[in-house]
Amino acid sequence: MITSSITDSAVKAAIAALDSESATTEEKIEMLIEMAQSSQQQQKTVKDLRNAVSLYYRAYELCGDDYPLLKARSQTGMSGALRTIPDVGADLLLQAKIGYEEALPIFQKLASKEEVAEIQMNLGLVLQSLTQFNLARISDSIQAYQEALRVFTWQKYPQEYAILYNNIAIAYLSMPLASKKEYLHQGLAIQSFEVALKHITLSNYPQEYAMLQNNFGNALQYSASSHTLQNNLRAIAAYDEALKVRDPKHAPLEYANTISNKANALFNLPDDPENPEFGNPKNKKQALVYYQTAWKIFTENKQLEQAQIVAVAMQEAEKEIHES
Repeated sequence: MITSSITDSAVKAAIAALDSESATTEEKIEMLIEMAQSSQQQQKTVKDLRNAVSLYYRAYELCGDDYPLLKARSQTGMSGALRTIPDVGADLLLQAKIGYEEALPIFQKLASKEEVAEIQMNLGLVLQSLTQFNLARISDSIQAYQEALRVFTWQKYPQEYAILYNNIAIAYLSMPLASKKEYLHQGLAIQSFEVALKHITLSNYPQEYAMLQNNFGNALQYSASSHTLQNNLRAIAAYDEALKVRDPKHAPLEYANTISNKANALFNLPDDPENPEFGNPKNKKQALVYYQTAWKIFTENKQLEQAQIVAVAMQEAEKEIHES
């Protein structure tokens, strides 16, 4: 097992060593894939990911036409590394998409259904990311996720099941249609969270439960609905469920994310929902406390972009409280 960051020279040395060893071609391919996976899993630097791509590509070349499944695994490994390399454009995502799409038929013929579902899941992520560049359709992303759900059931694969439903819901919410279809998509997103939460419970799968509840709260809070008050109350209840798992000691960033979301909902919620005309000075003060706590956590953990977003909300809350 490789435990430190793999340098360019180490990659070249490893490939040279493989070339000189008396191992079979198949063994060399498997060794290259294993080394690439180790480098990819570290993700300490972009160089680690690029080195992983180099190792996967070397394995891909060695395969030729003699080892189709190993060749497909090299392709999907490359795609996985490419899609996680930070890039302002779409080039790497497009390369990842091609890799997944070319490998998928081979996996469907030669690999397990779980491996096929994992590719469909990852392809869905790539397609979802490409929609911002108008290079993919969000409906194709959702279809890929739904294909993966045929295998990743809640009974056998609760983590993948939760992630897939979470991704489906976010995909629906990202559909930019200002019409009746927008309400339909938001309803489908909320329904997706509700379906997942029937099976992903606090007692059995706490981390996945907290993720779903936090994002369910966001979907409710920002839904373009005439039932704003009811949705905000449901959103706060969802955030409170997430906070049963997310705490400042064990999951500080997740905790900060959820309390800042809850603050946004509180800021627009009357203190007495039955008498909204009395305003919400109490809820605004509580929202400010949450913003201040979240800002401190984000700042301490060098999450500067999130800290800045919270800082703007915090200043607005301070101003409104001062003026009231």
